[in-house]
Amino acid sequence: MKILQIPVGQMANFTYIVADEETDEAAVIDPSWDLEEIFDVLKKNGWKAKYVINTHSHFDHVLGNEQVAKVTGAKIVQHEASQLENHITVKDGDVITVGSIKLRVVHTPGHSKDSMCLVLDGQLVFTGDTLFVGNCGRVDLPGSDPKEMYKSLFEKVGRLDEKLVVYPGHDYGSTATSTIGHEKKFNYVLQHKTEREFLEFMGHGD
Repeated sequence: MKILQIPVGQMANFTYIVADEETDEAAVIDPSWDLEEIFDVLKKNGWKAKYVINTHSHFDHVLGNEQVAKVTGAKIVQHEASQLENHITVKDGDVITVGSIKLRVVHTPGHSKDSMCLVLDGQLVFTGDTLFVGNCGRVDLPGSDPKEMYKSLFEKVGRLDEKLVVYPGHDYGSTATSTIGHEKKFNYVLQHKTEREFLEFMGHGD
């Protein structure tokens, strides 16, 4: 198995390529800018992109969808709450299979209605804009909901295996990756344990 974290564009985005080296099947997660680099990596390694998977439908995570799908034949996968065009929709608990790699969908609304994390059990989690290294995604955008973000962070992401490596949607932290355990201990957003504390901290208190 190979996981490539590729910095792209001017908004400190990450695009990811997940590949099963036994079958050469791959998935491209959140393609936006610098698509030639994605195509070069696929070609160089002889990987066939089976899916384009979006952690959510904000433009900076989906900008490259159509081109990647057109060039590679990959199917676009999004959460069922997405309003964008796609080939396959998934819901909480579904599993996306790439060769022998199994990515479990965890629906984590808050930053957007269709936000989801992808868990490769025992190893890692792609958190999109739900959880960054040292922070979390914004909750003041159209479709955002701070109460949903609280539940997603504390009742879903925070209950994942603490050893899972966190691969976020943006390079906003002091390091490019982290772990669930480290974020629970040091991410200041996760220190506000009650919903009321969290909402007040995020500027949405009563």
